[in-house]
Amino acid sequence: MLRPDYPISTERLRLRPFRADDLDALNSFQSRADVARYLYWGPRSRAESAAALAKRIHSATLTREGQFLAVAVELVETGQLIGDLNLEYLSAEHRQGEIGFVFHPDHHGKGLALEAARELLRLGFEDLGLHRVVGRCDGRNAASAALMERLGMRREAHLRENERVKGEWTDELVYAMLEREWEGSGRPL
Repeated sequence: MLRPDYPISTERLRLRPFRADDLDALNSFQSRADVARYLYWGPRSRAESAAALAKRIHSATLTREGQFLAVAVELVETGQLIGDLNLEYLSAEHRQGEIGFVFHPDHHGKGLALEAARELLRLGFEDLGLHRVVGRCDGRNAASAALMERLGMRREAHLRENERVKGEWTDELVYAMLEREWEGSGRPL
């Protein structure tokens, strides 16, 4: 079971549960074609973002496998919502999880996603007790692949044309980190 002690603060960020008043900020990046390009969903309407937000609001804790933890990422300096993290609890028996992240493009290239995702890995390994955490991305998504590499995750697979997404065959990259790798990673930024 994982019930994070919110808010979780890093040097520049505050990680917290999603709230109903996050809709405009969440839709400001979910509605963008450049954000949705490598995701399973296309640019979201306000109503689609509202439906996604409703699920995220009710995912502030993990109580069993099959659930996901949704974490809002905001700038400490301004309180602006800039990102969306998730940690899915894949298997209790095998102690496995999967991370995911989506950030507003205005905040790319500043190390903010790295700062937030590192904290998500900490939650998975140290608080939930996972043995293995994976991350997956479209093979064309160089930014997500680079982020997972900067997190210290290892590329384990490059699956050629393994999924049909938005009408086209896409490659998938699979990254992973083991608990012992996390423990030896010199975690702090």
